[in-house]
Amino acid sequence: MTAVAPAPALPNRIGPNSITRLAEALSAVEGANTANRLFTSVGLARYLTDPPTDMVDERETHALHTALRGALGTQRARTLGWIAGQRTADYLLQARIPKAAQVVLKAAPPALASRLLTATMASHAWTFAGGGRFSARHGRATVLSIAHCPMCRDQRSSEPLCHYYAGTFERLFARLVHPSARARETHCQAMGDAACRFEIRWRR
Repeated sequence: MTAVAPAPALPNRIGPNSITRLAEALSAVEGANTANRLFTSVGLARYLTDPPTDMVDERETHALHTALRGALGTQRARTLGWIAGQRTADYLLQARIPKAAQVVLKAAPPALASRLLTATMASHAWTFAGGGRFSARHGRATVLSIAHCPMCRDQRSSEPLCHYYAGTFERLFARLVHPSARARETHCQAMGDAACRFEIRWRR
């Protein structure tokens, strides 16, 4: 009997915003030359002239955000990741989340709006978590978790690294749940935690 090698596993895919919005943030804050150097360093320069519109290999996102921290340092990467995340949320509000749904969420009590929004996020988690596992818990704070997070996978840090997600979550909750909503990453896999965890709170 001839042994047949298994087919290689297909790479996990993730939405292009994790790349395109970081390109925008880099160009706006650091300049086009810095954006070009960073994207070129990980073999993604093509995305600066031809931005992806379909799902991308999550390894590209991981490489890009890792290179960002290495090239510019954690604090500047934090700012740029946050801006890219907020730009992502703005895009989703403009082009992906139906206006009727936004009206319903804004009119609902915040606790209910939070549950409705996180249920929608869970059903579309494959677009932003890649091979990660998204979950949500409700209580005094809404807690969003991503296990096997593609942003910081295999990284080591003394502080949270997933500012892209925190910026995205904060903007969405501030626009759709309560204007005072603030997101903070309280646990991060890069710090040795089991999952990246984001607490979202607003004035009650």
